[in-house]
Amino acid sequence: RRPGRAARAVMEDGTHVLLAGAGAEEFCRGHGLEMVEPGFFSTEARRRQLDSAQAGGRVSLDHDETAPLDERQKFGTVGAVALDRHGHLAALTSTGGMTNKRPGRIGDTPLIGAGTYADDRTAAVSCTGTGEVFIRAAAAYDVCARIAYAGLGLDAAAEATIRDGLTPLGGQGGLIAVDARGHVAMPFNTAGMYRGLVRAGDTPTTAIF
Repeated sequence: RRPGRAARAVMEDGTHVLLAGAGAEEFCRGHGLEMVEPGFFSTEARRRQLDSAQAGGRVSLDHDETAPLDERQKFGTVGAVALDRHGHLAALTSTGGMTNKRPGRIGDTPLIGAGTYADDRTAAVSCTGTGEVFIRAAAAYDVCARIAYAGLGLDAAAEATIRDGLTPLGGQGGLIAVDARGHVAMPFNTAGMYRGLVRAGDTPTTAIF
């Protein structure tokens, strides 16, 4: 029911990095995680969206069928990045997916280095957008690589990944990132991206555009 907890269980077990299909479900049951049938995630609105995409013979991002940035209609990836008091970085990404995708399609979210990546030496990154392009660009890792190997600061590295890594390939979306010194970057090349920031002792801030 809660994929973030499943991902953490895999990480803490440490035997493997990526599990899928029946093996992943067996692992989750074995670790006492709450299981639900696939129908749990189906809603009438999403069913209509699928019917529309199938009728048009197209594959679309989960929120393509709605008015741009309509708070009542928006669906999408939920991501989080964090720096703790001990200097450890972490990233978590839970995807909204693509409507009418081919069965078996794997997006950028579960692929370490594509939609999600964290390294205590550089940054934690979580991405949202056109998954296939984020995979081709290894976008989340690209941010960290630009920091580690090109000596860029977080803002410059994150902007370069969006500008030079994604945009030339036709990729749309954005990312959130925090580096080892607590700097935060949240660039995007779309009309907007729902995002927020909280620091210990400060008032949380949110933004869309």
